[in-house]
Amino acid sequence: MPSAPEVYLNPGDFHFGAAGTRMRTVLGSCVAITLWHPRLRVGGMCHYLLAHRPAPATADLPEPNGRYAEDAVQLFLREMDRNGTRPAEYQAKMFGGGDQFPGSSPGPAPHVSKDNIAIGMRLLRRHGFRLTARHLGGTGSRQLVFELDTGDVWLQHTARQTERRTARAGS
Repeated sequence: MPSAPEVYLNPGDFHFGAAGTRMRTVLGSCVAITLWHPRLRVGGMCHYLLAHRPAPATADLPEPNGRYAEDAVQLFLREMDRNGTRPAEYQAKMFGGGDQFPGSSPGPAPHVSKDNIAIGMRLLRRHGFRLTARHLGGTGSRQLVFELDTGDVWLQHTARQTERRTARAGS
């Protein structure tokens, strides 16, 4: 039996496919959203880096870019339109947004991980997606594997050492 095609998503990547496809990514402060249509067994994953795109220098609206949350959701909506489906028909899952520098204050700069989580949740609600699972915040990295045959997402979370010590001390 041949193995399922595998797609690795780097930061800023987006992929939408059909059953028989497996997607992988690794997250830090970035966020991944997975969408799966249980009847059609189609879906996708995005891996966005930032909540917002910088304002364009020209009046032309650029093509959606998977590096930014709102653009990534627009890419999903395009694929849904191509498949004749609606957001409420999909199971949405959201992962990531880990603090990569725990204990340091961002000062006047934005808190990337928290901003990524907040915008993702807001966009999913605004467009009518059903959030069925999430693993967000904390520290460290996450490795994801998303199976389009079943809609399952396999997660491995590696917390930073400071978080592990804190958890042990509270036990």
